[in-house]
Amino acid sequence: MNDRQQIKLTQGIDWPIMGLYLALVMIGLLSIFAAEYREGDNIWQNVMHQSTNYARQVLWLLVSLVLATIIWLTDSKFFTAMANLMYAFGLLLLLLVLAIGTDVKGSHSWLVLGGFRFQPAEFTKLCTNLALAKYLSSLETDFNKLRSRLIAAALALIPCAIIILQDETGLALVYFSFFLVMYREGLPGVLLVVAFSGIILVLSALLVDKNILFIIFSVVTVAVIYFSRREIKRSRSRLVLILGVWAFCSVFVMFIVPFAFTKVLKDYQVRRIEVMLGKENDPKATYNTRQSMIAIGSGGFFGKGYLKGTQTRFDFVPEQSTDFIFCTIGEDFGFFGSLIFMGIFVALLLRIIFIAERQRSTFSRVYAYGVASVIFFHLAINIAMTIGLAPVIGIPLPLVSYGGSSLMTFTMLIFIMLRLDADRQMVLR
Repeated sequence: MNDRQQIKLTQGIDWPIMGLYLALVMIGLLSIFAAEYREGDNIWQNVMHQSTNYARQVLWLLVSLVLATIIWLTDSKFFTAMANLMYAFGLLLLLLVLAIGTDVKGSHSWLVLGGFRFQPAEFTKLCTNLALAKYLSSLETDFNKLRSRLIAAALALIPCAIIILQDETGLALVYFSFFLVMYREGLPGVLLVVAFSGIILVLSALLVDKNILFIIFSVVTVAVIYFSRREIKRSRSRLVLILGVWAFCSVFVMFIVPFAFTKVLKDYQVRRIEVMLGKENDPKATYNTRQSMIAIGSGGFFGKGYLKGTQTRFDFVPEQSTDFIFCTIGEDFGFFGSLIFMGIFVALLLRIIFIAERQRSTFSRVYAYGVASVIFFHLAINIAMTIGLAPVIGIPLPLVSYGGSSLMTFTMLIFIMLRLDADRQMVLR
């Protein structure tokens, strides 16, 4: 290959994203190795026989890089043309899981073909992102209309509903991150305010006696009516709105939340939420979170040093290669190392947003924001989960946690974005 061909092959690639991607992948490999390696292990033999998670992760990384190369050599118009077909294929895989899926750690969300195990819920995030970008970029879509907003919401919520049926609540919640994309494209901010208010109401109902909450709501409502009496005289609809909000909040905390926690959610889901809120005292139920926080806290400011963490190396921390991989980083490298690690993720997110805003097409912009939203949701929930600020719901850390389905999906998400951006740059030239 001559120099001109090499220049053409790499023309338009966003090198900062490439560098951040490779940095996170290498941090992931080193962290998985640190969590599993024991003195005396034959590393080469483990890699050859694929007998450890770090050995298998190396294989998944090679597969991911092959997929990244194929995507990079593909015309970006292919992804626009195939978006709806890929979405349909993703839904078909999810439905196939319900029929012939395999249970893994209480989750009926895996397909097993020979020795290959695959989680379609991960891959369908990519398909949903493409379909949402396709719909919002259509000339026929007017996102100011309610019908268009409902269709966009359905694109995200249909796979979410199927994944919930697979008992994979954690990954199902990730699909709500697409509402951040819709907000960027014109979804009213009041809906996000209502959503966050609902979360606050749920937490309030779990932490405060419902009768006390009813009194608080009533007192606040009376105060609002008193200070708004002039506006109420001019428009009775304001009084109706205030009383409607009071009635909804009261019914929500006194009846809807208790019903959901006793009749809808499963026992293990309720226990996880209670652990997060400090209301669960059962040592078995709190074990994962306690050990996670102990491991991170024991790292101090500069950490114990690579391969010197005792909590992770002696298996005190559960799922330390997957859901709790951040514990290894926190214990080995401490607060300072964790801060640098978080800085890499923040830099990645900011760069993706920068790429999104420089796109010339709506499809590319929406898709890039979808990538940023999914990564942000995974990052925020996973870190919060390991330090006790969110329930343990099994969400991996992007590009870092062990898992072939996760690594391949995030690789494809990022490299399709790079392909779309590269074609934009070449058009500008």
